[in-house]
Amino acid sequence: MMDILMYLFETYIQSDVELLVDQDELSDELSRAGFHQDDIYKALNWLEKLAALQETETIPYMNNSAITSIRVYIPQEMARMDVTCRGFLTYLEQIHVLSADTREMVIDRVMELETSDFVLDDLKWIILMVLFNAPGNENAYTQMEELLYGAEDGYIH
Repeated sequence: MMDILMYLFETYIQSDVELLVDQDELSDELSRAGFHQDDIYKALNWLEKLAALQETETIPYMNNSAITSIRVYIPQEMARMDVTCRGFLTYLEQIHVLSADTREMVIDRVMELETSDFVLDDLKWIILMVLFNAPGNENAYTQMEELLYGAEDGYIH
């Protein structure tokens, strides 16, 4: 499913190509690209839930925690995201790429993935997708994009 999400993000969303509105056409195109129908359905459902997070009148992840609070992960989250992933989330909060709200959105989307092979690179893509879809996070998205693509060019200062 992660492959489909990355494919869709790179092909349609990030490249400003108009996304096909008809889900059946998109599903057919993904099938022709070699993806399995079950994975396509799960990926499209995952994206719908991501979009739904932005369309609610109330902010689902708004919390009243203090800025100095620490996120405690439940065992299921620790099983999905190793210490490197959790540390990266903390790092992004410290440099203000993620807020507590967007962090929770990222964790929600990570936990919705049906995979046992979740790695840091997958997390980076999920973060990019969440920031792209979260209004008012354009600067954070740009910073994350630089972290994702700039890491290949050398050290991050």
